[in-house]
Amino acid sequence: MGFPRKVAILGGLRTPFVKSQTQYLGQSNQDLFGSPVNELVKRKNLSGKMLGDVISGAVMNHPFDWNLSREVVLGSGLSADTPGLNIQRACGTGLEAANIIALKIAAGQIESGLAGGSDTNSDVPLIGQRKLTHFLIRLRNAKTFIEKLKFLTTFKFSLLKPQLPAVMEPRTGLSMGEHTELMVKEWGITREAQDQIAFESHQKAAKAYDEGFHDDLIIEFAGLKRDTITRKDTTMEKLAKLKPAFDKSSKGTLTAGNSTPLTDGGSVVLLSSEEWAQKNSQEIMAYFTDCEVAAVDFVKGAGLLMAPTIAVSRLLKRNNLSLQDFDFYEIHEAFAGQVLCTLKAWESVDYCKKVLGRDQAMGSIDRDKMNIKGGSLALGHPFAATGGRIVATAAKILKEKGHGRILISICTAGGMGVAAIIER
Repeated sequence: MGFPRKVAILGGLRTPFVKSQTQYLGQSNQDLFGSPVNELVKRKNLSGKMLGDVISGAVMNHPFDWNLSREVVLGSGLSADTPGLNIQRACGTGLEAANIIALKIAAGQIESGLAGGSDTNSDVPLIGQRKLTHFLIRLRNAKTFIEKLKFLTTFKFSLLKPQLPAVMEPRTGLSMGEHTELMVKEWGITREAQDQIAFESHQKAAKAYDEGFHDDLIIEFAGLKRDTITRKDTTMEKLAKLKPAFDKSSKGTLTAGNSTPLTDGGSVVLLSSEEWAQKNSQEIMAYFTDCEVAAVDFVKGAGLLMAPTIAVSRLLKRNNLSLQDFDFYEIHEAFAGQVLCTLKAWESVDYCKKVLGRDQAMGSIDRDKMNIKGGSLALGHPFAATGGRIVATAAKILKEKGHGRILISICTAGGMGVAAIIER
């Protein structure tokens, strides 16, 4: 089915991805998103041009970044008449941003736009307790000096204890890793199978680096030219020695090796109509064909990161495609266990009937076609920047191949999933 009007992907850039609280300490979301935007504006000769919209977001939002997209526009060299919009759909933010830009282009509202996102856990603001805020408001509202003094006597130093944002689900109090431990136990996913996914991700990423695939997708930032997370020397033996990171009992299978680390980085992609691309002498790398979002009720027992199974199923039904009708698969590796649970669910007749409303299982995919240039386990996962990385990677893969179709699947916090189809 797809969009009523073709949406072209013209290119994308990103910063190197690094482990949080290391090389990017002090870099803001505006720095991490603005840098690839600025470089893309230069490379695509967009200086002074007005685009239809710039849409981005961040999960770990600093209060100073409340108008992130617009501020990046104003410092980018684009025409100041280009608007900006902030969004947030957890780890699916970057892909959702691309979807919204694509929908605007397909509807004829705009002709071109930038989509992406950034995240940093190295510029997280200290948050004061809400009780302190309420105390200060009541102190300010006291009418007389005597009333203020009396109220000050109720102050407790414990109110000054800061709070840090936690990567956990407010509804359950569990982290993503703890939720994924529940999922892998439910689906019978072994530690060895998870380590195998991680090993393959690092090997594919290292090979892609050796071949120069990532060179024109990554800009130099803060003195770095490549991701710092990829480990070419990773082995199954090294991965097997790592201790469980979430369920620390003998039953725990998620480790620092088969889970993505907290990561800092930013990414952006340029989308347009075919007419705009031709008018502005821009090469079309691939097309953003369609997108779908789904959610699950994880509070009542559904696996937190299983929503992509539903999003992909709906997307394929709408486009009259099967799971096997793709040349490559870009499946976000938040955790190796999440990927394996998703693949196993698509192979399950019972799951596909009860949850997806299908008559039969969706089947398996060729693992050799999955994340062929490395996935999030090897490259890193700055929450809102992952979608832009994947879209730009998919477009380049298809450009080099000359034709084909790629399925994108991203799981997110809050029990949501985002899926998309990229074609050439």
